[in-house]
Amino acid sequence: MLKRLIKSREMLLIGAIVVLLGVISTRFPAFVAPSNLAHVFNDTSPLILLAIGQMIVILTKCIDLSVAANLALTGMVVSMINVAAPGVPVPVILAVAVALGTALGMFNGLLVWKLGIPPIVVTLGTMTIFRGVIFLLSDGKWVNSHEMSPAFKAFPRAEILGLPVLSWIAIVVVVLFTIVMTRTTLGRAFYAAGGNPHAATYAGIDVGKTQFWAFTISGALAGLTGYLWVSRYAVAYVDIAGGFELDVVAACVIGGVSIMGGIGSVGGAVLGALFLGVIKNALPVVNISPFWQLAISGSAIIIAVALNAQANRDKGRIILKRAEHAA
Repeated sequence: MLKRLIKSREMLLIGAIVVLLGVISTRFPAFVAPSNLAHVFNDTSPLILLAIGQMIVILTKCIDLSVAANLALTGMVVSMINVAAPGVPVPVILAVAVALGTALGMFNGLLVWKLGIPPIVVTLGTMTIFRGVIFLLSDGKWVNSHEMSPAFKAFPRAEILGLPVLSWIAIVVVVLFTIVMTRTTLGRAFYAAGGNPHAATYAGIDVGKTQFWAFTISGALAGLTGYLWVSRYAVAYVDIAGGFELDVVAACVIGGVSIMGGIGSVGGAVLGALFLGVIKNALPVVNISPFWQLAISGSAIIIAVALNAQANRDKGRIILKRAEHAA
């Protein structure tokens, strides 16, 4: 039991994060101060939210490359609503953001489920469509801080028990989806649909419908993050969060979520996001350009996928050896 725990991806990631923090602290002790670590967690919260949705999609043998574009479109829409009607309460803005993100996720899910189009093709297409719609809605213009109402910008920054609301939302979502994935029929269906689609079908699980719900959840979380992102950074424009989908996928695969589906956990996705979050916040401290983050994320994806493939190959060999002994 202890040996398996030590070998688990979650424990390895926790160890890697601790080592990384230790190395950084030798040069910049202030980086590991509790207040700064809380800031790092808050800065990583949008990535955590999107990684959880992406994890569920990947579990079902799919991928959602449109999450960042969903975030951008939702963020632009709620920003424009706020500019046109500054008196609209924040709860209504939140509801609109989640509803729009959910609708965009459902659109992806329907194309995959009903038309049988490969998920990577669907989401590459909708990624471009969503960005194009942003340009059409905004005419290429930005929504800047001075145009947004104080209440619109204040919500994610408001502090409760020393942590911003943005961090608390990430914590609540992590707890909620940990329960969903481990304690509900839907959570088990996500694992079954990706782990063995044929067996899932025989067990009465509609794989296509399960994938539809995975995209729906991913879209809802992207919509929620869209409002939180534009209100926190107080700006909305066409290319907001450009390339962020790479970080989201990287967080998942680093966290042990198998691209082949059926393997992964909420905890792993969160730790993968935190690992990238620490790197992102540490790069400026050690005088490395943040643009290197994309290269690091891409390298991390390749290494993590290679490790996952090697682990699966080893398991296959063990099964084969047992079969040979049995014969």
